This record gives sequence, C-alpha cells and structure tokens, in this order.
Amino acid sequence: MRQETNIASRKRLARIEGQVKGVAKMIDENRYCIHVVRQIQAIKSALTSLEAIVLDDHLDTCVETALKSKDIEQRREKVEELVAVLGGRKK
Repeated sequence: MRQETNIASRKRLARIEGQVKGVAKMIDENRYCIHVVRQIQAIKSALTSLEAIVLDDHLDTCVETALKSKDIEQRREKVEELVAVLGGRKK
C-alpha cells in the first residue's frame, strides 16, 4: 500500500471509529431508532468509501505489478483475487 493511501485510510478509520462510538452512545442513551439507523448507514457508506480507496491502491500497485510481470501464475492469482473480492467470495 502506498504511504499516502495508508495515511488517508488511517484518518478515515479514526473518523469511522468515532462514528461507531457515537452510535454506541446513542444506543446507551436510548435515542430514536431512525436516528441510530441513519448513523449506521453513514458508517456503512464511510466503510464503502474506504474499501474503494484501498481497492484502487491495490489495482495501482499490486495488480499492476503482477500484470507487468512475466510470471503467469502471479498474474492469474491477482485476477482470481479480484474476481473473488468483487464477487463477495473469500479466497
């Protein structure tokens, strides 16, 4: 992972952590359910955004390196990983 992606990811994770703690507090305070759900949706959106950033970095680094390699097995492995992760499967 590139250093700038690492730094940006850590900042986003810190914000997400704060959001999760905020939801826990809302639940402890017995806040209105819809408000809690809205915050959970915001967390899911933030995680999806973070996932896209990490995946883009992976494509630009690991996958690009593998595709430029002469190692067919390495190329095949990276493509299989992408297909699995984008298809929601574990590899």
